[in-house]
Amino acid sequence: MSPADLAAVNEFARHLNVERALSRHTVRAYVATVVALAASEACRNAGGLDSLTTLALRSYLASFHRAHQASTRQRRLAALRTFFRFRVQLGARRADPSADLPAPKAPRPLPRPLAAEDCETLIEAPSKRRDASLVLRDRALLELLYGGGLRVGEAVALRVRDFSPLRAEVCVLGKGNRERVVPLPSAAVDAMQQYLAARQAPGLLAEPLFLNARGGQLTDRGVRVILRRRLLEAGISRRVTPHALRHSYATHLLDHEVDLRSIQELLGHQSLTTTQRYTHVSAERLASVYRMAHPRAKGEPES
Repeated sequence: MSPADLAAVNEFARHLNVERALSRHTVRAYVATVVALAASEACRNAGGLDSLTTLALRSYLASFHRAHQASTRQRRLAALRTFFRFRVQLGARRADPSADLPAPKAPRPLPRPLAAEDCETLIEAPSKRRDASLVLRDRALLELLYGGGLRVGEAVALRVRDFSPLRAEVCVLGKGNRERVVPLPSAAVDAMQQYLAARQAPGLLAEPLFLNARGGQLTDRGVRVILRRRLLEAGISRRVTPHALRHSYATHLLDHEVDLRSIQELLGHQSLTTTQRYTHVSAERLASVYRMAHPRAKGEPES
């Protein structure tokens, strides 16, 4: 990579971190995509990132067409569009070479929520941990993810001061640095209070809400490890991610006739289109229940 391209990549990383306030996972993915382009033969032949033409970029992206799924190609193009728009804003380029490139179309899979009974089993199953404080932490974490529908990154970023037991809510900093207040069910509030009561210390309000076993801030990966442990203890065999609990939260609210606009606000979605995916999930669940329960939906009627 040339010194000019390296400087452009570093400027882009600072922009994503500081000005856009994107998650570290998004920043890492976007920067890696630009670095791969800078290292490509197409970019070298063009004289660098700020000299790359639309034709050269199209040729570069076409080389991934058969090797990668449409969703992967979508993410790659989105990262490059963000980069080139940034370079245009800086005045480093006159035009964005990605502006007229069509985005690959990929079917968006529907969320796979857990049944309400499985969510309850996951949370209520006896823990095999010997450390009582970790048992309380795991319970509080799962109650928050399911009871508040938080993204895993939002949950691990919380500070103790963000939780208000009196108002039964938590203040969340979501995508795009957008803040929202999420109401919590009484079970989540009780679990959080029990967990915090076990770790009172000076200066606690400024500390991370969820700590790991060593006293440091819990990470996204740590949450996934906790969830895998709890799934085993609960006897749930299907693969479940922390985001599946968020899907379950939204789907179960919709099943209980909460309107889409309210769910959009609770989830922190910028677009209602994103929230509308859950209507399809509920429709499928309703059809499945009907097929299982209605005598005329089970096949040929009995003679």
